[in-house]
Amino acid sequence: QVQLVESGGGLVQPGGSLRLSCAIRGSIVGIMQWYRQAPGKEREFVATLTPDDNTNYLYSVEGRFTIFRDGAKNSLELQMNNLNVEDTAVYYCYGLPSGALEGYWGRGTQVTVSS
Repeated sequence: QVQLVESGGGLVQPGGSLRLSCAIRGSIVGIMQWYRQAPGKEREFVATLTPDDNTNYLYSVEGRFTIFRDGAKNSLELQMNNLNVEDTAVYYCYGLPSGALEGYWGRGTQVTVSS
């Protein structure tokens, strides 16, 4: 059984940075993604990382966010720079094993950008 556990959220001022981590308990070989859900809005895709290290980002975070895996920690990371208030949301980690129809979700970590 795979478990995903996010951490690293918090309160940051506009223009600041945070690094989110998604600990992978078990093993996933497949697509890894970050999503977010702001209050009153639907969950939206933020970033994806394929098994061959291709990445794709939501247009509004392109150039500010970086998704990558940390092999030493067995985790999925999201480095977020130049944060703005519109980035405020609960951020979720998602892993879809290759060939699987359903994936795994973490429980989320809150990111609040406010002055």
